[in-house]
Amino acid sequence: MSRVDSSASARDGKGVPAVATLLTWFLPGAGHVYLGRISFGLIAFVVLEGLYALGFLLSDGRSFQVLDPELQGPFATALSPEVGNLGAMIWQLKTVGFQAQTLSPFPSTLGLGGMLTGISGILNVCLMVHAHLTARTTRAAPRKGPSPVAYVLATWICPGLGHVLQGRVVRGAIVFTLLVGLFLWGTWLAEGSNLSRERHFYYWAGQFLVGLPALLTEVVSGRPPVSGEIRFLDVGLLFACMPGLLNILAMLDVYGVAEGRWLGEKSGAAGGTEA
Repeated sequence: MSRVDSSASARDGKGVPAVATLLTWFLPGAGHVYLGRISFGLIAFVVLEGLYALGFLLSDGRSFQVLDPELQGPFATALSPEVGNLGAMIWQLKTVGFQAQTLSPFPSTLGLGGMLTGISGILNVCLMVHAHLTARTTRAAPRKGPSPVAYVLATWICPGLGHVLQGRVVRGAIVFTLLVGLFLWGTWLAEGSNLSRERHFYYWAGQFLVGLPALLTEVVSGRPPVSGEIRFLDVGLLFACMPGLLNILAMLDVYGVAEGRWLGEKSGAAGGTEA
């Protein structure tokens, strides 16, 4: 019998992986409570929902109001990072939704609030992966090194970091150079206009997956104002967004290798010898 098996006997009756994942998607920690890890689940709930609540307060609940009126609809936020914390996002939409624009300006902390709710969504995706892996792993399975989720999170924080932590330094350096370089090039072409969620909601959501390099660039730049026509705006927005989407592939790469190593599988160990 394999160390990772979807059958009830292999999982020692802990629960169904898909159910644990879906429960976590709707409510952080719920999947772990379902799997019997009650303390872990409660802590995860407090941390992630607390982070979302703080972001909601800082943004005055208006982070989705930056969408153009013609884009506002029931699935308008499905491509935002908050969708990773689906229950909280639905609550926000039900509570304040796309309120009619008023003459009052957005709060000065709108950008920070949007970052925090977005981070809550990304962290809950990692929690979903952890719940799924926990449900699939037998109690007798050997565990070598950090959890695969740690490498996924590290890769979001900084593209290539997960590869470096796995010892695949060359691949990590290539991933970092290409993705962060492409993001910075796009930011230069867009003259920094991509660093504002209010201006480019969906492009911003894509580049959010670049992680810390994108967030720090946005904070340090102060979100420069647009004072005139930007010649290469469309190309810049595309180049700044694309590396975030490519970083998803990097996360999948580090997860596959980390899972094999964590469970002591030969395929994972072999994969780990790659550059």
